[in-house]
Amino acid sequence: MHAAIPLYPRFTALDAVGPYTVLAFAPGWTVTFVAAEPGPVLDDRGSLSIAATASYEDVPRPDVIIVPGGPGTTEAMRDPDLLGWIRQGHQHSTWTTSVCSGSFVLGAAGLLDGIKATSHWGWRERLAGFGAEPVGDRVVVEGRIVTSAGVSSGIDMAISLLARASDVTTAQIVQLAIEYAPQPPFDTGSPETAPAELRAPALRLIGMETSR
Repeated sequence: MHAAIPLYPRFTALDAVGPYTVLAFAPGWTVTFVAAEPGPVLDDRGSLSIAATASYEDVPRPDVIIVPGGPGTTEAMRDPDLLGWIRQGHQHSTWTTSVCSGSFVLGAAGLLDGIKATSHWGWRERLAGFGAEPVGDRVVVEGRIVTSAGVSSGIDMAISLLARASDVTTAQIVQLAIEYAPQPPFDTGSPETAPAELRAPALRLIGMETSR
């Protein structure tokens, strides 16, 4: 299986690296970072770049598409090259997926109309603007489109995807290999469990003001 992860300026690193790590460890899988042109792409912190080793034209028909999110999503949603690549790739892909606000890029490409989808809790309700039904699940599978919630959920999505695309045993082996056994020190990983006063500063950290 060949998975492609498109990179655009101001993507969130874990959105891309989490699924990359899961699938790159899986036997029989190849993962390629792609962009309009090969070369480094700077993340949303401005301090980390990941090199796209191929262009969109180089990888026109990946088996799996994984669109990361990040503050650069707004610009990505207006990028005709990226949207065109997603639309074309989706015609042939086995799975088309997103992490965090990457689901809005799928929506801008016209792929979410009439289906359930999720995103980061701070703005997932806005998916309705693309004809989707927003839901709060961490990973949402609708046919061959898979969306996941905020940032770290991309790891869960990739493991779930691996179980479906390969088999459960392979997914379990990879999960064990990367020792993915979360034990967060605080129960503040979702708005349902975190104190309300943490929400606004959390949204500011990821580039989303509450007034938007």
